Amino acid sequence: MSRVELPESSSLPPYLQNLHDGARPDDWSTRRVARAFSDNSELLQRYLEFYYPFHSSAGLLDSRLKELVRLRIATLNGCKTCKAARLDPDHVSEGEAAIEVDRAGEAQFSPRERAALRLAEMMAVDHFAVDDRIIRELQQHFSKGELLELMMMTGQYIGFGRVLAILQLEDTACPI
Repeated sequence: MSRVELPESSSLPPYLQNLHDGARPDDWSTRRVARAFSDNSELLQRYLEFYYPFHSSAGLLDSRLKELVRLRIATLNGCKTCKAARLDPDHVSEGEAAIEVDRAGEAQFSPRERAALRLAEMMAVDHFAVDDRIIRELQQHFSKGELLELMMMTGQYIGFGRVLAILQLEDTACPI
C-alpha cells in the first residue's frame, strides 16, 4: 500500500494525466508514479526531462549498460516499482533483467558490464569502498567522460529508486 495518497487519475494535472494515460496497460509503475506526484507535477516533469534522454539515447554510455545498472540498483534498493519497469527491453532480456551478479551469472555480461555492475553495487552498498584501485580498474573499461556519466547515472538511480521504494507504490493487496 502506498505511503502517499494516490488520487484518481481523472484529477491529475495535464502532464501527469498524459504520463498516466500513455502508459501500457501492464505498466502499473508509471501510472502509480504519475499519481504519487500529483501535488508537484513540475518536479517530476523536469526530472524526467533529464532522466529519459540520458537513460536512453543521450550521453556517452549505451542504453543497455545503463539499463543493466538501473535494474541492479532496483534490486539492491528493494524498489519493486523500478524493478518492474522495462526501459530498454530491446537490449536487455527478461533473464538479464533479473540481474544477480555472482560467480554463476557473470558469464552473461561483458567485462565492461561486469565492471559497471560492480561499481553500481559498491556505490549502493558502501560507496567509501570505491578507492583508487577500483577507479584504476574502471579506467580500463571506461573513458573519463564515460566514468563520470556512469557514476552520475548510478547515483540518480540509487536516489530516485530509494524515494520510490520508500513511497511503496506497488500494489501489495491480494486480489483474491
